[in-house]
Amino acid sequence: MPDDAAALAAFGYELGVLKRIRRAGWWHAGVRDPESVAEHSVRVAQLAAIIAAEEGADPARASFLALWHDSQETRTGDLPHTVSEYLTKPEPRKITADQTAKLPERSREMIRGAVDEYESQQTAEALCARDADKLEMLLQAVEYRDIGVHRVDGWIDSARKSLKTGTGQRIAEAAVRLSPLAWRDR
Repeated sequence: MPDDAAALAAFGYELGVLKRIRRAGWWHAGVRDPESVAEHSVRVAQLAAIIAAEEGADPARASFLALWHDSQETRTGDLPHTVSEYLTKPEPRKITADQTAKLPERSREMIRGAVDEYESQQTAEALCARDADKLEMLLQAVEYRDIGVHRVDGWIDSARKSLKTGTGQRIAEAAVRLSPLAWRDR
């Protein structure tokens, strides 16, 4: 078996861990079975494409950046903001460098480049992807609130304050007033 194929397969298995890691902050609000990091990341990528399209940025690139934004959590788990007083936030670029060290050069550089662009927040696509991450958290909080989880206002307020794009801000304003089932209205 070629070494590069084995490294790519092993990394594929590592990425599968994201399907089993739960978004830990929601436990503080009383959510017994919060969504996984992978579930979160899919909607972030979809929202990033939408925000980018509306902002005149590249939807495919924004979505791509969003797909990698939490990939480091295979190594750290999902760390809620409450750990910041006790732990130094791990550097995503370093974790990504470790994760991809054995990958073939093209794959390694592609992933590292995506993580670096997202973390640097210097492109319109990175801004759209970051807004999508915050907007996804807001939508999830509204969905949890709608099913009876009461302590989610902090997540909603935090997300609204951190949005940078006009599109993200407009979607957030609408989302807090809509039912999560509004899409069913005919």
